Amino acid sequence: MSRMRAVGWLLLLWGAGCGYRFTPRSAGLPEGVSSVCAPVFRNDTPEPGLEALFTRTLRLELVRAGVLGAQGSCDATIEGVVAGVSSAPTIVTEPVYEGNTLVAGSQLASYRASVTVGLRLMKDGAVVSETVVSGNEDFLPGTASVSGDVLEAEANRQAALHRLAETLMREGYDRLANNW
Repeated sequence: MSRMRAVGWLLLLWGAGCGYRFTPRSAGLPEGVSSVCAPVFRNDTPEPGLEALFTRTLRLELVRAGVLGAQGSCDATIEGVVAGVSSAPTIVTEPVYEGNTLVAGSQLASYRASVTVGLRLMKDGAVVSETVVSGNEDFLPGTASVSGDVLEAEANRQAALHRLAETLMREGYDRLANNW
């Protein structure tokens, strides 16, 4: 048992030295902020609707953290900008040959959606904390007939953007709350 305890302490000390912080979510926001409003984000991308998706997801994160305030009675606001979005193929399979006969041609196996969002915690017109979060999420191109591929791929892309919104807004809130 003492050997396990020693390993645990070593891991804890190692983790403390590498930049990670173990802060409970209930630790609160900086500058004594206890309630936050989140106005609709600005969308600097050509993709319509991302501002609504990321605003809604951040507001859910603020509810989970217990700091979402009512409009007009907030200590601070979190302003957001969806700065970039892209999608690109990531994996293309090689053609398969048996001897000189082509058995299967090259096929698209995966796409990747990427998003960048800037967040700023504002109190009394001053920046309290700000961060930029970005991430990637893979999605499948679709498997239906030729006309269905586009619709299935787009549905998969939208699901990937929703997963990215959840991940990035959780990370963004944690960064703002811990002032990094």
